[in-house]
Order: sequence, then structure tokens, then C-alpha cells
Amino acid sequence: MLVFEIVIALLLGGAGLAALSRRVGTPYPALVALAGAVLALVPGSPELVLDPELALTLFVAPVLLDAAFDASPRDLRANWRPVASLALGAVVLTVIAVAVVVKAMVPEMPWAAAIALGAIVAPPDAAAATAVLKQLKPPHRLMVILEGESLFNDASALLIYRLALGAVAAGGVLGWSAVPTLLVVTVGSVLLGVVLSRVSLRINAGVEDVSTAVITQFGSTFAVWMLAERLHLSGILTTVVYAMTISRTASVVTPARIRIPSYAVWEVATFVLNVLAFVLVGFQLKGIVARFDRETWWEYTAIAAVVTGAAILARIAWVMGAAAVNRWRQRRSKSSPVTLSPGAAVLVGWCGMRGIVTLAAALALPTGHDGVAAFPYRDLILFTSFSVVLGTLVVQGMTLKPLMTRLKLDDDGEVDHEVRLARVETLRAGLEATQDSPGTEMATLVRRRYELQLRRARQLLDEHTLTSSGSPSASPWGPPTADAETVRAAMAAGRRKLAELRANGTIGDAAFQQVEQELDWSELDLQQLLRAESPG
Repeated sequence: MLVFEIVIALLLGGAGLAALSRRVGTPYPALVALAGAVLALVPGSPELVLDPELALTLFVAPVLLDAAFDASPRDLRANWRPVASLALGAVVLTVIAVAVVVKAMVPEMPWAAAIALGAIVAPPDAAAATAVLKQLKPPHRLMVILEGESLFNDASALLIYRLALGAVAAGGVLGWSAVPTLLVVTVGSVLLGVVLSRVSLRINAGVEDVSTAVITQFGSTFAVWMLAERLHLSGILTTVVYAMTISRTASVVTPARIRIPSYAVWEVATFVLNVLAFVLVGFQLKGIVARFDRETWWEYTAIAAVVTGAAILARIAWVMGAAAVNRWRQRRSKSSPVTLSPGAAVLVGWCGMRGIVTLAAALALPTGHDGVAAFPYRDLILFTSFSVVLGTLVVQGMTLKPLMTRLKLDDDGEVDHEVRLARVETLRAGLEATQDSPGTEMATLVRRRYELQLRRARQLLDEHTLTSSGSPSASPWGPPTADAETVRAAMAAGRRKLAELRANGTIGDAAFQQVEQELDWSELDLQQLLRAESPG
């Protein structure tokens, strides 16, 4: 009962801090993580210890799937160079920089343990990145790069982490012998994600009840993660591939009456998990600090501060260097590759908040029980890892908004333009679908309705100023007022056209999902009208 009361109190407190963060313009993960650390150091506060496997599965799996489901393969392909550079190059440089720094400060630490610490703190967390950046709304391309990186950098870092743990257990160092393991894990995770997505689609296609559908979605997410881990593959990479694959056809097999409530449930659930995760990050410090004397406290604090600085600077150095090289190559070849401007590179380099993945990886280090030797310098690695999480969330998270304001990196309106274009095309397809309808008065009204909506959508497309058109009430579609079969045929044609626009790369997934939501609401309005007009 005590644990339940604590969880409820943390959730309510986190929700309050999230509301406060929106009023003051500060990302909420920074506030809730800082509050968790302060509460943990208050005398008499309970000690909460997270099981590492539970932390990864419970907190990371659904949040990661939600982010990957919304990712746009078209945009990722267009920006694959910066995404791959961050997910691989920035992670490797951070691992090396942190390992060298901590080895210099603690010469007795084995290289494998130092590399493990570097791998733990190297990847900016998917939960932290998406939770912070969605509130700040940078240019769409920067969102694509940062969210794309957050989908894959955890996989690369945790692969290095696993190899480092194996090297410590074997008393050796990392070498070329690890390459086959990396290849097997990567290829196996991708294949497993694709196979499981097909199985899940077949199961979900037969579900017609909303509550059952939502439970099936969450259960499938956890099952995918746990199966990948049981097979010694990458749960992160498998989940990302699974979500991105299933999102291609989910709009076809899932009806609007299930999609709308399930999206709402996922939004609330991921928010709750984010709040609990970031609050619990701070609470993990209590058990560690209790074992320190004054001298150890100052020594570990100094090491943690230097490692935090090294992790931040290594990412900035990689991003700025890679962007400068790309701009130099662009000038030399007089081509137009995808490059980052100096201001955009500064923002991407500064977006390095760590989160629950770092915490869970640190907690997963062997503790010395059940005949297994304790991991070398485990307390130091734990304390340093938690300090990096808190430091990056507070320092970088709280300064992101003023940095973006100073750099003048506002939303570029790309998604808004694609949304307007998609509305025009789907309405045009719907209008064409009504041409073969009988020449009744109702059919004439349907065509007239679509003509008026199409005219309005064209006007919005031609406007140069951005308007708030993301909510269903602001869309060109209104409640249907005519023959149900004619309207249903028109909406079906519109959905086919919308899917075609995404498939041929005319629009990205962000625009697709917004217009799909508007069509969903219009379809539900039609169903409500039919029920009201039915004789029973």
C-alpha cells in the first residue's frame, strides 16, 4: 500500500510540475527530475529502487514505440546522413571521450569498465528528446534529425555496453571478435521486428472492441521487447523496426472508432510514464549517497562533473565538426547536399539530454550477488550516470527554449503546407467519387458540400501566413448532412488519395496523421448522424 501511495503522490506531483513547466516555458522532464533528486535527499524520504529490466521494458518500450510509430521513413531517408552520424559517430566519440577522461581520473579502473560508463552515458534518451522537443517546436527538419537519432542511438550504445560487460567478465578488452556479434544482433533485430509486425497486424485486424484493441496494442509492445531480449537481440532496435513497419498499414486495418480513442490512451500513457520515469531518476540517488563518506562524496562529485562536461562537449564537437565538413564539401563540389546551418548545428549539439535508458543500463550492472562478481567501480559508475542524467536534463533542458529563441529557429511551416496540400487532394478525390452518384437532390447536396470545402482548402493552401488548422474543428470537413453512401464513398476515395500521397513521398507522416485525424472525426460524425436518423 505504501508503494502505491508513493506512486500516486509522485504522479500527481509530476503532473503539477508538468503544468507549471508549460506556464513558465520550461521542459517538464527537467523539473520533475530535479524535484525527484531533491525529494530523495530529504531525511526520512523512502528509498525507491528500480529493477533495471522492468525500467527498460516499462518506461522505454511504449515511449519508444510511440515515437517510432510517428516517424516518417520519407523524412528519415532524406536526412539519413545526419541521423546516422549522430546515432553512430556521436555515440562512439562520446564513449571514447568519457572512457579516456574517467581512466585519467581513476587510473585503477579497467578500460572495459571505463568504456561501459561511456556507453551508459553516450545516448541521448528517446523519452527525454521527444518529451522536450515536442513542446519547443523547432524547424521540422531538426525534429526529424533529433527524433530519428533518438530511435537508433540507444541501440548502438547498448551494443557497446553489452560488449564491455562481456569483456569485464572475461577479463579482456574489446576487439574485432565483437564484430560478428554486432552484425548478428543488428540483422536479427531487424528481421524479428518485421516478422512480429506482420503477426501483430493480423491479430489487430480482427479486433473490433476499443478496450480490447488498446490492451492488445500495449501487450504487443511489451511482448515484442521481451521476446527480443530473451533472444539476446536488441529490444530497442526490434521495437523501432516493429513500430515503423506496422505504421505503414495500421491506418488501413484500424477503423476510425478504434484509432481515435487508442491514440488518446497512448498519449496519456506515455505522458504518465515520462513523468514517473524522470521523477524516479532523482530518487535513485538516495541509496548511493547513503554509502558515501565526505571524502568519497567530493571525489565522486568531481568525477561526475568532469564526465558530464565531457559527454556534452563530445557531442557538440562531433555535430559542429560534421556540419562544418559537410558545408566545406558542399562548397567544393558546388552541390546541394543536406547540411546543417551553424545555428542548427548548435541546437542539435545542445540537445543531448539523457534519461531512463542511461539509468536502467547503470542499474543493470552486476551487484555481486548469487556468485557473480560485482562490477568494478559500480557505485562510481552509478553516481556518475545519474549525475549526467540530472545535469543534462537541468542544464540543457532548461536552456533549450532561450537558445532556440536566440538562434531564431522557429517552425518552418513545412508540415502545415503539406497538411493543406493533402486536404486539397483528398477533397478533390472525394468530389470526383461523387460524380457517378445518382442525380438525386441528396447527391447534389453532397457534391455542393465537397465543392465548398475544396474551395476553402484551396484558399488555405494559397495563404502565406500560418494558421492554426491542426484541430478537427478547424479542418475543411464538417459534419455530413446528406446521403450516407455517397459521403462514405467520397471519404473512402479521400483516404485512398491520402495514403497515395504518403506512399509517393508528397507528404510526410506528420501531415498524414493530422489529415487522417480530421477524416476520422468526420467519419465518426457520419456514424453519429446515421444512428440519429435510424428508425430504431
